[in-house]
Amino acid sequence: MKRRGLFARTRVRRLPRAWRRPLAVVGVVVALAWVVIALAAPVLAPHDPLAQELPRLAPPGPGHWLGTDQLGRDILSRVMYGARVSIPLTLLLVVLSVLIGGLLGACAGYFGRWVDETIMRLADLVFAFPTVILAMVVAAALGASLGNAVLAVLVVAWPAYARVTRGLVLGVREREYVLSGRLLGFSAWRSLRVDVLPNVTGPILVLATLDIGTALLLLSGLSFLGLGARPPSPEWGAMVAAGVDVFDSWWVATFPGLAILTVVLAFNFLGDTLRDALDPRTARAIKERAL
Repeated sequence: MKRRGLFARTRVRRLPRAWRRPLAVVGVVVALAWVVIALAAPVLAPHDPLAQELPRLAPPGPGHWLGTDQLGRDILSRVMYGARVSIPLTLLLVVLSVLIGGLLGACAGYFGRWVDETIMRLADLVFAFPTVILAMVVAAALGASLGNAVLAVLVVAWPAYARVTRGLVLGVREREYVLSGRLLGFSAWRSLRVDVLPNVTGPILVLATLDIGTALLLLSGLSFLGLGARPPSPEWGAMVAAGVDVFDSWWVATFPGLAILTVVLAFNFLGDTLRDALDPRTARAIKERAL
């Protein structure tokens, strides 16, 4: 037992100091907990999330620990199944935003000239509109559905990655190792893929982690406004919207709202920690404070 404890402590000490801070631990634990809930919801949920078999608007208690909604559905089960909807769609949205915005921004920064002008003016056009308003307009034009809500948020999310990637590529493309590769006959695409992109992925990864919370809020906000998930889908934003109609029954909207809050905070903590771990100056400052 002592050897196991010593081995565990040794492994923990090998972690970067940024990942041993309390907020980092909380972020990792909460994020992993929600991933487990999303994967194991069919096993963990006490009731069918769509079954209308319980008393209506019953407060939290035995048999329905988070209460029931106005149709007699178990809120705990719906929150668990809602994780299977909200979290994967949010992660998919962020991944697509990184791929599209990162690729366009890399091309703009590396090739310059008319490519840069075209992509950046398109990004400026999106930035000219308030993010939420533009997402609402796109979702309303496409029709209310979760897929269209994801597409609407994607339209407003990619320019941020394009602008950040462009700025990073502009700072890297004139480095000696990039110029040496071009002199050796590397094609532009090979140089961009091999020499440039690996050196700009750190800040983009940090931005993506921090943006997961924003994407979840936008996606839930569209569902709250009736432009995303449609009944009876157990999606967190739609569940909060359903609680507005029965405001006296506080549990209907509170627990889905807390689910959104915990996921947003967890990924914000993870993003801050990842930024500190990847920034040598910040990591060195953390180490000096710990000594």
